[in-house]
Amino acid sequence: MINLLIVEDNDKLRQALRQGLEAIGEVRVVGACASGEDATDICLSLFSSATAEQTRDAGSIGQAILMDVQLAGAMNGIEAAVAIRREFPRMPVVFYSIQDDDAYFRAFRRAGILSHYAYVRKSNYLLPGMIVPLLRDAIAGRSFIDPEIESRVHEVRIKDEQSPMALLEPHEQVVARMLAQGLNNEQIAARMGLRDKRAVSRINGMIYAAWGLGDSTTDEKVARTRAVLIVHAERLISWDTDGIPRILNERNEWTLYGV
Repeated sequence: MINLLIVEDNDKLRQALRQGLEAIGEVRVVGACASGEDATDICLSLFSSATAEQTRDAGSIGQAILMDVQLAGAMNGIEAAVAIRREFPRMPVVFYSIQDDDAYFRAFRRAGILSHYAYVRKSNYLLPGMIVPLLRDAIAGRSFIDPEIESRVHEVRIKDEQSPMALLEPHEQVVARMLAQGLNNEQIAARMGLRDKRAVSRINGMIYAAWGLGDSTTDEKVARTRAVLIVHAERLISWDTDGIPRILNERNEWTLYGV
């Protein structure tokens, strides 16, 4: 018997999942909620009395979570799973989602979840008879990702690797975003709490160098404007000597920008 927590922010779907899964006879729904915050609290309440051995291997007592990725509250499903797994290492989780949002795929990639999980599209796998095998596999320590989701996770990884922000240190990223908001150096220095306002100019220089703007122009105003364009484009842009901009596409090729 699988002791299951359902985390779904749609009341009707949450109830339908409970009824459908329990009707199969292999699942006991021990809790249901709409947010990641509540899911964490419920796990601590339901599962914290388990023995140390059971806590190390949640699958040994048939515990699992069925979780939508889009939830009520501040945390999405991926973030909630990470929080829960801090308390219950490798707690089996089956994620499902209808959302095609880069933020969710990015959260999954950065979470580093390796095993005891499945991640599927809601439209492909949400029938109770399809969910139970996923739960069993997750409890057994296996992993499964819907090929459509795997492809999108890969797309987001490539996009992030090509992101100009990946070439900057964290404080440089903050300054670059403020440049894109139209703040001047004095305003940036004040917001960052810098004692030497010239520090912003030095940081700007590092940004221009990282993005190849220091080589293409000696005019700080031009470099600043181009840096702002790069932030908004979320892709590196290169200007030739005639001022023609080219952007790095998904195939790592320079193509005309804005055409």
